[in-house]
Amino acid sequence: MSLALVHSRARCGVRAPEVRVEVFMAGGLPQLTIAGLAGTVARESRERIRAALQASQFELPSKRVTVNVAPAELPKDGARFDLPMAVGLVAAAGQIPLAALREVELLGELSLSGALRGISGALPAAIAAAAAGRTLIVPEENAGDAAHARSAVVIGARTLAQVVAHLRGERTLAATPRPAAEDVDASGRSSSDAITGGNGDSVPDLASVVGQMLGKRALEIAAAGSHGLRFIGPPGCGKTLLARCLPGLLPPLTEDEALELAVIRSLAAPLREAGGFPRARPFRAPVHGASAAALIGGGGIPRPGELSLAHHGVLFLDELPRFS
Repeated sequence: MSLALVHSRARCGVRAPEVRVEVFMAGGLPQLTIAGLAGTVARESRERIRAALQASQFELPSKRVTVNVAPAELPKDGARFDLPMAVGLVAAAGQIPLAALREVELLGELSLSGALRGISGALPAAIAAAAAGRTLIVPEENAGDAAHARSAVVIGARTLAQVVAHLRGERTLAATPRPAAEDVDASGRSSSDAITGGNGDSVPDLASVVGQMLGKRALEIAAAGSHGLRFIGPPGCGKTLLARCLPGLLPPLTEDEALELAVIRSLAAPLREAGGFPRARPFRAPVHGASAAALIGGGGIPRPGELSLAHHGVLFLDELPRFS
């Protein structure tokens, strides 16, 4: 009999609660049972793990194996636990020293060839792993995002075989360096965000707007006091132009604010697809036909909506009376 314990992280909004993957191997008819995941999720993960282990040339003993993904009451999507479950199986078979698993956390989806695929929510997992004093091993495509977490040690890997070799001490993988902070100009915008907002749209300078003195004054007051603001007027009078100037009046993001915003963005899409690590205040302008889930978040696997993506920035609701 042998028991292996692998640390991992679930995804629960902007938090990443700890998950313990326990693998118990004992005598009996060959069987692999996964507990703690939904039935369909467990079956799919089991087949991916079996194929990935065979493709990576790991031979497991013909024994009865039970995998428990705890705590059972925590909602969990199975793909992100493929890597910790596979590593736990190899460790329970005596092919990885159990001591090597104590100071690491693992996340990643396995392909049938043993390659690692990216998962969502790597940044909050890195923040939580750093707080626990452990190194986080993730797919290579997630390593850049996760490395933004302060004091986190993040290792990116391409395949299951690379992870096993690293844990055995045969071929050590290098930690991903934390991306360097970009230069910030006097207006508080970084070099890459000097003329773009948080969603990539152009940010006009209020100084370039001719006239509209009353509207400019209202923007300055709203920016100074973090107030809401409503513009009323006929089409073409400059309401949208003035609203788009508001992010340029706000103070630059602090490091903590930027990290909070990056965590929210990473839940919706990889940071590289969402405009990179935020250095400017976001400006979100959803259309009035957007669904409630698109505006406030939600879905089967909850994702942030426009309200959350506008955190620390501006949410602009054009044609407000047309929203439901």
